[in-house]
Amino acid sequence: MITLHEEIAVQRSIKDCFRYVSDFRTVAEWDATALTSKKSTPGPIGLGTHFTVHCSVGPTKVRLEYEIVEYCPWASIVLVGKSRFFDVRDVITFTERGSQTHVSYTAEIQYHLGIGSFENQLESGMRDMGRKSLEGLKSALDNSPSPPKISDCTARADRWVAPGVAMFSKWGFRRSLAQRKPDSTFLDGRHVVLTGANSGLGLATSIALAEAGANLTLVIRNPAKQEELLQTLESETGRSDITIEIADLSLMADVSALSDRLLARGAPIDVLINNAGALFNDYALTREGLEQSFALLLASPSLLTHKLRPLLTNHSTPSRVINVVSGGMYTEKLVCDRLIMTPPSYHGAKAYARAKRALTVLSELWAEQWREDGIIVNAMHPGWADTPGVASALPTFRSITRRILRTSDEGADTIIWLAKAKEAGDLSGQLFLDREPRTPYLLSKTQEPAAQRAQLEAFIDAQIEGAAAH
Repeated sequence: MITLHEEIAVQRSIKDCFRYVSDFRTVAEWDATALTSKKSTPGPIGLGTHFTVHCSVGPTKVRLEYEIVEYCPWASIVLVGKSRFFDVRDVITFTERGSQTHVSYTAEIQYHLGIGSFENQLESGMRDMGRKSLEGLKSALDNSPSPPKISDCTARADRWVAPGVAMFSKWGFRRSLAQRKPDSTFLDGRHVVLTGANSGLGLATSIALAEAGANLTLVIRNPAKQEELLQTLESETGRSDITIEIADLSLMADVSALSDRLLARGAPIDVLINNAGALFNDYALTREGLEQSFALLLASPSLLTHKLRPLLTNHSTPSRVINVVSGGMYTEKLVCDRLIMTPPSYHGAKAYARAKRALTVLSELWAEQWREDGIIVNAMHPGWADTPGVASALPTFRSITRRILRTSDEGADTIIWLAKAKEAGDLSGQLFLDREPRTPYLLSKTQEPAAQRAQLEAFIDAQIEGAAAH
């Protein structure tokens, strides 16, 4: 058996250190040998939680099944990992010493299949890996990453178009894992408002932000889904203090009423995530007379964000607005008079893509206009994610691309990062995919004239006013 022992000291609270390390999904962020790590049992992190970790050991990839066998917040955690080649027992203890937290990490490694006879040769390399892992953990807990920037590889792929589009797949997400920096930020005491929260990207985001400690206000359309959503969140995160608001965001009256309720409550908003959306294959008007794609995908986030601006302004730290768009917008150019499609030329996917193009432009406009108010505004697109919305609205696309679609968790990753990460507050007016700023134009022909940008907000406001008078 080989026993490894390392210690680090960091300027973080003992609670933050314990929460970050005990969620062993984070091991892939700080341990250079860990390639991926997933929680493989339901429920909040605690005694009996299982994780599946894929590691690189020399030229070999090893799957480890971990279980938390001792869990003592905020003092210690013990995990036992089993693989074909070796078992490991990790004992991690946390101690407050003045303003610092000291983390002690001991790993006991027992080899199988006769490998133990080579322990003397292996020990030096294992100790080196242990030291580097704890250096990675210290860096993660110090949490001082540099501002995000587009990598040379990504910039080249975007210029060549086809490779850039290929990054929308699950392979693009997995490629990004090797390049990303750890994020050990928690959101305790920070108020996040998220629309479209009960399925797909919204549900994945809700769970992750609840785990991060955010005070959540979740907006959903169907009151019949409220209890199910609350039960899911409590069973997955242990949180029973989530606020649900009911609003049909395709109706401007509902958007206004929701805004008025939040304004009356008066709780400052640290993060607003405009995620609600749907792709409507069939043309229809809302009862306020707006084409439903335009209403839900563009008029709604515009009205909601403007009305909630007083709750986003003048915080001690900048607030954040995150607009969820779509890679489909790369095929469309902003032309205000074409944003509202009508029969016989109505096409659901085009209406969706045009609205998302416009929302991307709005993100850039708001970022510039609200810079002095301390509001960071960014857009993101999730790549090709296998969500209930895709399954219902684009069944042919899903059947063709099913093998390369991302999971909802993978699609939501950048939303969560934009809401949490320190460095995500260093840039405003950007479009992100996989935690990297990306060009909003893969094709030069989709670049809109300045005149179209200049009239976009007035065009949307005019349609909203028309709906109010309907």
